[in-house]
Amino acid sequence: MGWDGFLALWCAVWGVVALAGFGRSLAGVTRAQRTVRLTGRIVRVGEPRHGGSRQGGIAVVVVYRDPASGQDVTVTNDGERGEMITAAWVGREIGVSHPRGRPHAYRFANLPEEPSRGLGRPAFALFLVYAGLVVLAALHWGWPWTLIGFGGPWALLGVVHLPGAVRDKNARLGRLAAMDSVEGRVVAVLKDVSVDQDDGHTSTTITPVLSFTTRAGTAVTAHCTEHLVDPAGAYGRELTVHHTPDDPAEFTLDRAAERRSEERGLLFHVLLTVVLAATAVAGAVPL
Repeated sequence: MGWDGFLALWCAVWGVVALAGFGRSLAGVTRAQRTVRLTGRIVRVGEPRHGGSRQGGIAVVVVYRDPASGQDVTVTNDGERGEMITAAWVGREIGVSHPRGRPHAYRFANLPEEPSRGLGRPAFALFLVYAGLVVLAALHWGWPWTLIGFGGPWALLGVVHLPGAVRDKNARLGRLAAMDSVEGRVVAVLKDVSVDQDDGHTSTTITPVLSFTTRAGTAVTAHCTEHLVDPAGAYGRELTVHHTPDDPAEFTLDRAAERRSEERGLLFHVLLTVVLAATAVAGAVPL
């Protein structure tokens, strides 16, 4: 089989996968659609142990209402339970989900989750079909079609999303400017050591745990992995924490660094869009 046949088979197989995925979504039988999504509320936050492990996140006890029985259910995040809870306080709402009919297999998310149609996998299969078609066009009509096929659509996508990126940046800068500043303290430093099974290389992950109280009196415990000098020796250190009043999980120790990060992120978006557009133009010139 030549390259033409291989690419045609590639597109056909992934096309069938995409159609099957979209069909399952329309029928309402995808895994995401069969997942029960609920909103839980943290009722107790565990004390982090200095020198312990970050595995499992901050220990919490969560209560949610079972829609089938109407009763409150109490669960914990012991073991592998979905997303790691990295910021916790009593009263915080988080997402709880489980497969339909299997409430014991619950998973956590840092935010309540909206219902999903399960289109991620079929969309990725469709992307693979698109990639195969671009390569097939390049084989038939020459390499410029690779530049046009990949550069053009992605540049257009970048242009479409640019206004949203600008709005997100401005909203983030507005939240940074409106943040409350309170005193916090590093109450624990967690340490995890992992060994690569292939070469025996050892890596160490240091995770300071920060505790602070908002002006509204909410006691927050959170992992702090950015803008902290010498995190391994930070135990007991007092510092200033800037947080969003409505959501203490959105906090920083360095607002200026966050502003620069937002500016760089938008600049990268613009530069990448320009490069992709130039790539498409470079492919179109020889035609």
